[in-house]
This record gives sequence, structure tokens and C-alpha cells, in this order.
Amino acid sequence: MAFELNGKTALVTGGASGIGRAISRTLAGAGAAVHILDLDEKEAAAAATQIKAAHPGSRVFAHACNVADQEQVTACVAAIRKDSYIDILVNNAGIAHIGNIEATTSADMDRLYQVNIKGVFHCTLACIPGMKERGGVILNMASVAASVGIPDRFAYSLTKGAVRTMTYSLAKDYLAFGIRCNCISPARIHTPFVDGYLRKNYPGREKEMFEKLSKTQPIGRMGEPDEVAGLVLYLCSDEAAFVTGSDFPIDGGFIRLNG
Repeated sequence: MAFELNGKTALVTGGASGIGRAISRTLAGAGAAVHILDLDEKEAAAAATQIKAAHPGSRVFAHACNVADQEQVTACVAAIRKDSYIDILVNNAGIAHIGNIEATTSADMDRLYQVNIKGVFHCTLACIPGMKERGGVILNMASVAASVGIPDRFAYSLTKGAVRTMTYSLAKDYLAFGIRCNCISPARIHTPFVDGYLRKNYPGREKEMFEKLSKTQPIGRMGEPDEVAGLVLYLCSDEAAFVTGSDFPIDGGFIRLNG
């Protein structure tokens, strides 16, 4: 069958919630052994339990890991590699910031840099030596903010631009080792983060603002985490063996059809 990942091991950062949980669930459903790395150990364990219940016989493991901490990442990957080769790395962990340059502090910049950029660096650096032995797949989570100007996303946009260009560089440098590297650029996806943002900033107007944000996508709605996960599955599967060094918007027409 197409898109099977039987016998493969995947590592998903930020895999405990939102898009990351959907990715972990989808990869496990396709037969991969999935290792969820997340800052929230309890949520990671809950995600693993839920996925195993949905897919009896699946192998899903939870790890507490701060991707911004290189020592933690190195130790976690080393522990996984004692029992398994890592075939797939999905660098999904990331944090957001809302504000233009005047509303962005040096501390904000450092916080996003540590997670969104160095997190990708740490996890990829830890996995690359093993992948060089027999190939592998690296998939990074970028954003439409890496391609178009979005109001009040100064720091976030620059970090996602870095993710996209890191993807191109990795794809070029490790092509000869059979390592494919691509990135995905979602527009607005309906996750718990969106719901929390609306509750915090628009109390009593959540439904109104949700509809307003949804309509910024030409397709007229936000994406769903499972839709992103479906694209991840394709790019991580052997069906995408001819695909590397590319950015894949999944945006309801946001980049090309707005304006």
C-alpha cells in the first residue's frame, strides 16, 4: 500500500499537541515507530497513550526534551538510537510572537531564536550522523510568514525564514548521503493555540474573530492539523523519493491568491 512507513522510526518534536500530535498520530497509523519529543512530559505521555489506543499495536514513545537545550537533545537522540535507527525527523516544535519590531524586545528575539532556529539546528545535528549511514528524511515546519509579509509577526517571520533557508542548505549538503530535506509552510491552522489566543485577546468575541481570521485564507477557512499531517506523511514516505529541497505551502491559497 502507498504511504506505508512500516519498519521506520520517526522523531517528532513538539509532538504532544496541535499539529505535532496530528503528525505523530498519522505517522504511527502508517506503521512508523514514533518518538514524541516535547517540553511537556505529561502531555507527551497523554498523546502517546491516545495514539496507541487509536492504533492498537502501534509503537509510540514519549520523551521530555527541550529542543533549545543541545545537551538534552543530544542525550535524547542518543538514547533512541541505542534501540533504533532514526529514519525520519520532523522538526515541528516552535513558538510564536505577535508584534512589529517596536513591540519586540531583545528577550523576545532570543526566546524565538533558541526554539525556532536553534531547536531545528540541535535536533538535525543530533540525527544527521546516523542518517548518513543509510539515508533518511528531514522535514521542517516553516510558515507562510517566511514567504509573505504578515502584520505583527516580525520575530516569528524571521525565524521561519531561517527554517526555510536551512532546509535548502541541508538538502544540498546531504543529497549524496540519501537524505531528503523539505519544509512545509502552513497558513492559519485551527489548533488549541488559536483558541487560546482568541480567548485571551478577544473575550466574548471568539466566534466573530475566528470567522474573521478564517476568511483571511482565500479558501474561506482555517486548515486542520490532520490536513498538515497528511502532507507530512507523503513527504516522509517513499512515494516522495524524488522530492527534496522544496518548500510546500499548505495555505488555502494564502500566498498566491490574496490580493
